Formats: sequence, C-alpha cells, structure tokens
Amino acid sequence: MKVFERFKIWVLLICLISQLGYGYYLPGSYPHKYIVGDTLSVKVNSLTSIETEIPYSYYSLPLCKPQEGVKDSAENLGEILMGDRIENSPYKFKMHTNETEIFLCQTKPLSSDEFKLLTSRIDEMYQVNVILDNLPAIRYTKKDNFLVRWTGYPLGVKIQDTYYVFNHLKFTVLVHKYEETNVASVMGAGDAAETIPTVDKSGSDIPGYIVVGFEVTPCSFQHNAESLRDLKMYGKYPSKISCETSTVTMGIKENQPVAFTYEVEFVESDIKWPSRWDAYLKMEGAKVHWFSILNSLMVITFLAGIVLVIFLRTVRRDLTHYEELDKEAQAQMNEELSGWKLVVSDVFRVPDHPALLCVMVGDGVQILGMAVVTILFAALGFMSPASRGTLLTGMLFFYMILGIAAGYVAVRMWRTIFIGDHKGWVSVCWKVACFFPGIAFLILFVLNFLLWGSHSTGAIPFSLFVILILLWFCISVPLTLVGGYFGAKAPHIEYPVRTNQIPREIPPQKYPSWLLVLGAGTLPFGTLFIELFFIMSSIWMGRVYYVFGFLFIVLILLVVVCAEVSLVLTYMHLCVEDYKWWWKSFFASGSVALYIFLYSINYLVFDLKSLSGPVSATLYLGYSLFMVLAIMLATGTVGFLSSFWFVHYLFSSVKLD
Repeated sequence: MKVFERFKIWVLLICLISQLGYGYYLPGSYPHKYIVGDTLSVKVNSLTSIETEIPYSYYSLPLCKPQEGVKDSAENLGEILMGDRIENSPYKFKMHTNETEIFLCQTKPLSSDEFKLLTSRIDEMYQVNVILDNLPAIRYTKKDNFLVRWTGYPLGVKIQDTYYVFNHLKFTVLVHKYEETNVASVMGAGDAAETIPTVDKSGSDIPGYIVVGFEVTPCSFQHNAESLRDLKMYGKYPSKISCETSTVTMGIKENQPVAFTYEVEFVESDIKWPSRWDAYLKMEGAKVHWFSILNSLMVITFLAGIVLVIFLRTVRRDLTHYEELDKEAQAQMNEELSGWKLVVSDVFRVPDHPALLCVMVGDGVQILGMAVVTILFAALGFMSPASRGTLLTGMLFFYMILGIAAGYVAVRMWRTIFIGDHKGWVSVCWKVACFFPGIAFLILFVLNFLLWGSHSTGAIPFSLFVILILLWFCISVPLTLVGGYFGAKAPHIEYPVRTNQIPREIPPQKYPSWLLVLGAGTLPFGTLFIELFFIMSSIWMGRVYYVFGFLFIVLILLVVVCAEVSLVLTYMHLCVEDYKWWWKSFFASGSVALYIFLYSINYLVFDLKSLSGPVSATLYLGYSLFMVLAIMLATGTVGFLSSFWFVHYLFSSVKLD
C-alpha cells in the first residue's frame, strides 16, 4: 500500500507541474539573463542538405573564422551520433544593441578547389545552421500567400550558370524582459516559501533580457573592394548595405575573394520563455497532422474492435459448446475431434530453430521496452528539443538497462520450450546480447566507411566506436546475463497437455500459410503509415517532430493490433490442423516491417526525389534497414507472446484425453 500511495503522490506531482506552464522549466533549459551590453555568441552547427543527407563541418568551406580560433562545443553521445558538430563562430552581438554594416572578413582569393567545393555545396542545396542561446535560426519565406518557416539559411543560389553566395546576414533577435522566477513563487506561498530555496536575487534590480527568438534573413551583396581595404573584423562598412532578398549580386568566381558582413536588430517580444520553442514545434501542416492521426486512430480502433469481437465470439462459442456436454458426450466428441482439438498432442512441439526464436523474442522485448519508456519520457517533456541529442542518448541508456528483461524472457522461454531444462541458458544470453547489437554495429560500420570517405561530420569517430563497444560489453552484456540468471532460476511455464513422440502429419492447405502471414502485416501498418510520414520527414527533411503524446498512443494501439492479428492468424492455423504456429505467430505481426521497408523505398522515390548520388541512397537504405529490423523484432515479439498466451489458455481451458 505504501508503494501505491507513493505512486499516487508522484502522479499528482507530475500533473501539478505540467499545469504550471509558466513556472516549469525542463532540466538543462533554465533561462539565461543577459544585461544590456552583454556579449551574445552565435554558434554554428554542421551544414546539412536534404539532397545528400550527408552533413559537413561549417569550416570545411572558405568562410570566416573567429579570431580566437575554432573551438568545439561540448556534445553528448546523441549529438555526435546524429552528426551534429557545434562550433563557435565569428558572429557576436551585444544585448539590446542594434548594429548595422558590421564587417566580418574577406576571404583569400578562391582557389580552383575551393571554388569547386563551394559551388558543389550550393548545387546540393546545403543549409547553414546557426544557433543563439540554444535556439536555431529561423528563416521565413512566402509561398502562395503563406508564410513558411525554415531552420537555417541556404549557402547560396545558382541563377543562369552563375553562382551567388549569401554573404550578408540580417539577424533579428527577439527578447523578453527577464522576470525573476523561483520555485517558491511558482509552487506556493506562506510558510512553504521559507523552506524552499530561492534564486539568488543579487543584481535583480538591473534590467535584463532573455532570448526568445532568433531569425535570419540571408542576402547577396556586392561590396566595394576599395571600401574593404582597410577594414578589420567588426569594423563598420562605410556604405549602407540594403538587404534585398529578391535580388542577388555577389557572384563568386575563381581567384576572387568574398567579403562577409552582417547586421543585427533586437526586438522586444511578448513571447515568454516557456513558449519560445513554439515557432519550431508548430510547423506548417499541423492541422493535417492532427486530423490524420485522429482519423487513423478511429479507423484502426474500429477495425481492431471488429476483429476482437468476432474472435472472442468464435472461441467462446466453441469452448462453451464443449463444456455444456456431459461426460459421455465429451468422450464421444473426443473420438470425433476436428479443427484445433486435433493438434492437442502437437501444439507445444519444439519449434524449428528454438534458440534463434528465444533470442529474437528477447531482443524484441528489449527494443519494445526501450521504445515505450523513451516515448513516454519524451511525451512527459523530459526530452526537450532544446536538449539536443537527449532522445538518442536516452534510447541507448534504456536499451542497455533493459538487457535484464531481454535475458530473463529469452532464458525463461528457452526453459519452457525444453520443459524445464536449463542447459545452454548462458549461450542463449550471449546470443541475445550480441544478435541485434551485432547486426546494428555491422550496418553502422559499413555506412560509417561511406561517411568517412566523404569527410562528413556524420561519421562516427573511432573513439566513439570504442566507447559504444565498451558500453555494450561492460553494461549491456552483464545485465543480459543477470536477467538470464533470474530467468534460469524462475519456474518454467508448464504445458497443459502432453506432446506425442511421433509428430502428426499436417494436411495439405488450400492457401500457402506464408501468404496469410505476409498479408497479416497490413493491419498493423495501417496504424503506422500516417505517423510514419511525419517521422520520416523529421529524420530526412530536417523538420522538428515533437508530437510524442500521439506517438505514444499510436505505439500502444500498434501493440494491441499486432497482438490481435497474431491471435487470429494462430487460431486460423490451428483450425486447419497446422500446429507449427511458433514462427508464424512471430512473423504475422512482424511482417509489418516489410511494408514499412516498402514504404521507405516509396518515400525515397517520391518524396526524396532530389536525393543525389549512390552514397546518399545507400545511407538512406542502410538506416531504413536498421529501423525495419528493430520494428520486426519488437512487433514480432508482441505477436508471439500474445499467441503463446492464447494457445496456453485455449488448451488449458478444455481437457482432452
């Protein structure tokens, strides 16, 4: 009871905090107060392109570098795996101080290689990503009377065989007056305020501001060579620079330098700190997004309800009819068995490749648990987009911890299949710990070679590979062995019926069973495909995805539909005297991965038309294959475990001699 009471208190506390939107700040995203005149430093992230999906370092191009030298920002594991390389930049502002015509630098005359590299990046539509106070710069463009938001700005543009570079940037920084907040003022008043530590108010009477928005407008401007001659970095360009987005004038040529300038304007805004990410999260098409997800949920719930009602009525009628018979009628019926009752002595016969089945089920439990916990934490707001890389870091952490569950389920299933024999459980644990991670490392290693060859920031450094391997063998593998130990000690699940030594012959089927198995994946795919489009757009089109609440609902619905589909297919196979249900129940729901992979190819052909080069296509297909494998293991595990429970329940509900 004490545990239950504590759980209720925690739930109430979370609900209370979530309602206090004004005073609730996510970990690591507390507002930073700037006094007028304080220096604001702009950072740069990797150059990205939806044409190639290969990120490059900002300073791989002939661009202005900071006076103090290029320095990397501290990055977490998730940021590095995502290809982010955040570095300092020469762009510097002073809080609430508008400045115009600020000279940054003039590059050396472009060599032939630099010119080719710069024009190649412009052809490939590379975007420059700048960051201020952890906010990516937003660029607004008009399209068909609509205002479209983009993160970052293009490197340049090509018009009639001439390349133009955007060498003048107009920054707009939205600021809001700093309002002193602390835990006491948010959570309550009275005596409680004396016991809760407050924020130090020293200097609080000095007016300060917080950054709540960051916008950029790129321009192409031809500077006067004479005016640039004696200018130093952060000097003022003598002539007025008009930032016209409709015209471009700075064409680049070999053996000619490029000058860079910028201007900054500070605008006071009504946007408050907790709402400063709204501009990024409320991208275009939000109404379509919400409507599509709700529509999908309603349709799939309706279909799943029909399947469940028909299924329960069929099985219950069969069992009720049998139980209503007297003993003599039952004995006579046993002699005239038909359908699933005929395979009573074979239904729990050891399947083909039992070790592989146990390994895949164990890995599936680990992946599914990771997905549920990660999405739940993200939906509760613990993985804010302000904290880059936390989502991927959290996924790795939860995956390693859930190695205990993977080892336990795999070994207990192994002992159940072999009726309590625990020999070989250590081997099963090792296979569980190495099966999916081994395939993942193989895929990532091959793709990493392609990224290394392209000198991309998306390539995982060798030192990080070593760290990942150490995490694998020092945390994940031992935890899997611990889970396997508990699985070996736990009692195995006893079968309700005995298995004959001689296997029963399976009668010929009208339709090949694999056809039903492949077709069964269409219904689970129906719960995913709309949400899948937004997830794919987030990964490959650079859009922000943060509707984790809906994603969690879709995930739960997917689990329910996978279980129902697998149950129905298992029952259909048993009714036609096909007792080899083990692998079929796994792939009945796991076949959704095939449709997701086909959808990925469709997305590549029709939505990523501009994806150029075999390297980019190989990267896309490689990562898609990795994602599909994880989905197959997770959904297949749901189908198998639900079918195992159903078969065990079905044959323990009626006694057959």
